[in-house]
Amino acid sequence: MQRRQLLKSTAAFSAASLLGAPAIAQAPKKITFLTWNLVHLESPLKGWIAGFIKSRPGVEVEWVDKKGPELPAYYQTQLAANTPPDVIDIQGALGLEYAAQGALLDLTPRLGAEAAVKARYEPAYLSNWVFEDKNYMVPYYVSKTLLFWNKTRFKEAGLDKPPASFDEILSAADRIKGGEKTGFLTLNFDWLYWPLMQMNGVDLLTPDLKKATFNTAKAAEVMTKLAEATKSGAINPISWTGRWVEPNDAFATGNVGMLHAHAPAFFWIKGKGPWINGDTLGAAQMPGNWATPNSHGLGISKGSKNPDLAWDFVKYLTDMEVASAFAKIASVLTGSKEVDKASLARFQKDDPLAFQVLSTQLEHTDKMCGNWRLGNDSRVKDGFWPEFQSAMLGRKDAKTALSDAERRVSRELRRA
Repeated sequence: MQRRQLLKSTAAFSAASLLGAPAIAQAPKKITFLTWNLVHLESPLKGWIAGFIKSRPGVEVEWVDKKGPELPAYYQTQLAANTPPDVIDIQGALGLEYAAQGALLDLTPRLGAEAAVKARYEPAYLSNWVFEDKNYMVPYYVSKTLLFWNKTRFKEAGLDKPPASFDEILSAADRIKGGEKTGFLTLNFDWLYWPLMQMNGVDLLTPDLKKATFNTAKAAEVMTKLAEATKSGAINPISWTGRWVEPNDAFATGNVGMLHAHAPAFFWIKGKGPWINGDTLGAAQMPGNWATPNSHGLGISKGSKNPDLAWDFVKYLTDMEVASAFAKIASVLTGSKEVDKASLARFQKDDPLAFQVLSTQLEHTDKMCGNWRLGNDSRVKDGFWPEFQSAMLGRKDAKTALSDAERRVSRELRRA
């Protein structure tokens, strides 16, 4: 379902009309703001948009929100019609694909000309959207994966701390399983599962991103262990079939020992799991501190008719006042250093467990993995994931799945 909200402010009089001269009507400057799954924030968003146009007579801002799978198709349709939204909220590596298509405006000159604006952003998250040495987006709200662990289930299994290695994940999961209990869950969409491979030294591609490099004995060993753990019940099979709701709901029941997910999952499971508090739930980095980012950024369409106004709007949304309000209402980190510092101080006082979870999002940001700076990143991943999933669910052995994935990924790389 599409949500549109048009907010406008027009100048009451021109200087000419005040002098009694005939007024010449001027078309208002207009920008469109496309967001992704933010319809639940309609009221504050309308307020922030109204604040932006209040000091800019003659400006209109149209807000359009799209649900998860709808936004990419909608944006492509608007690009084809040469009517792209001026400012777009994009998730994950999709921003790099749009940059490669030539759909987004290069923000590097603007960031270079306004050092104070560039300095507000956390460098590791700002660099998420660098393609061919050009920066196409700035952080809007950010997250990366971490490991949630059920302290009660760990204690029952004779464990008192989170795993420090891949094998410890599997060992703990095996000790926790039994009856309705399973040991481990991971989200899989947007390649959130990839740290399980990366912590074992498995790389998807060569450093130059030209060739597949994952079809190795080590990768086969890792995938075989994961598949065997899934078959035994140590790993919940929802890891490989669910997306967002199913894995998080399963963990919220209290019957799963560990959940590998990104920070927003905490607020979901906390709302559904009455057992969750600081004594029963822990938050830690995955072994090796590996994590997959799942952040949202703001970009400007290259076809924008008012790019300067669009840039002003991007800066407005990420300045201290508006970004702080957004962070508080949405319970997110923004990738803006001063905003996040203040947010964490508030959480440390009001919700120590949320503070523990969110603090992980700004630690070890040099160990983020699972996205590649490719114009066809999603298609390359689509070549790997179905084969990986088949191995996890016992439909293929690991070696066959890896060989089939290599052929599919290599074919896509040749098309680039």
